[in-house]
Amino acid sequence: MLQTARTSSRGWDGDVGIGQVKYKDSSLAQVVEGLSATRIRALIYHNFPKQAQAVHYSLYSLHIKIRKTTKGFSRPPNSFMPILRSVLIALSRNSSLRHFAEDSTLGGRMSSRFVAGTSVEHVLTAAAAVNSHGMATTLDSLGENVHSPEEAQQAADVYHRLLDAIEQRRLDANVSVKLTQMGMDLDPGLAQTMVTGLVEHAVAANTFVRIDMEGSDYTQATIDVVSRLHAMQGNRGRVGVVIQAYLRRSAADIDRLLAEGIRIRLCKGAYQEPANLAFPDKAEVDANFIRLMQVLLPSGVYHGIATHDEKMIEATCRFARERGIQPDQFEFQMLYGVRRDLQKSLVAAGYRMRVYIPFGTEWYPYFMRRLAERPANLLFIARNFFRK
Repeated sequence: MLQTARTSSRGWDGDVGIGQVKYKDSSLAQVVEGLSATRIRALIYHNFPKQAQAVHYSLYSLHIKIRKTTKGFSRPPNSFMPILRSVLIALSRNSSLRHFAEDSTLGGRMSSRFVAGTSVEHVLTAAAAVNSHGMATTLDSLGENVHSPEEAQQAADVYHRLLDAIEQRRLDANVSVKLTQMGMDLDPGLAQTMVTGLVEHAVAANTFVRIDMEGSDYTQATIDVVSRLHAMQGNRGRVGVVIQAYLRRSAADIDRLLAEGIRIRLCKGAYQEPANLAFPDKAEVDANFIRLMQVLLPSGVYHGIATHDEKMIEATCRFARERGIQPDQFEFQMLYGVRRDLQKSLVAAGYRMRVYIPFGTEWYPYFMRRLAERPANLLFIARNFFRK
């Protein structure tokens, strides 16, 4: 077990105040070190069972308090953001905190802004509501890294139910799938078979399957799977992929995908990657996002520009106007529950908008990565947690 000593702070000045704690999991120690570097105070509570008190325990709460001012919560300085992002990604991989969050009422309440419930019916209701505001949707059954072929089949069955419902209810919707949820880690052939069935079903239902991009270990395999699926008879334009602007390889990947006419969702990226694979600075990621967007929009293929960053949106709109690219030749994509005001304003301005709606019980890794993508959402949750 790793142990940290007590540090002191005077008042609420942003200094770290951490009592002596023991960790069963080294990632938590790394989290605390990261918080210390940002001068954010961490309060960590442990519940020690009466039996075997010195060894076994369950972590039941973790609170990160960001500096407070007389006007309310203040935004952490820009220099904090990369470290805070690393902290949140580390938390996304912590199994103890995940079990607590996914099983607790408190965790469910925190996630409800960004996750449309736990069932198929919940997400279909949310999709219909979003459609009523003139926006399309992408439906995502949360989960990844299944442990058996049976679990992969169960995950695929949920998507088949979604595709049936999209057709029957005439929703403006498609689906988004992770290969690890389809069994990629067990057998790439199994994942290929599962997704092939989903794309065939999507063609019959007159909709579309997006293959989500995961960490860089899966980038090449994901692109190869999408390429094979897209080349199958009848599948052209019915399957697409996600490209992450923070990866250094993305420009070359886009060149290949465009040559095959494959639809792309461009996003910034939400996984922790080494500097030799990904741009470490936000400014570099933003610059690459704009470069890639400027390749996608004139390509003649219908793409999604996925961002909540107003600067990226302004750059996209400006480039489209300058090149005479009509608003119906691409779409903006945003996450459920994030920047609803911006979603509505873009629709009002004549742009197409698609809202990515996740659902399911395994929401914790997704939720934490969304916070890592935009740490300012921590402030949003803090401000709105007790509001009805």
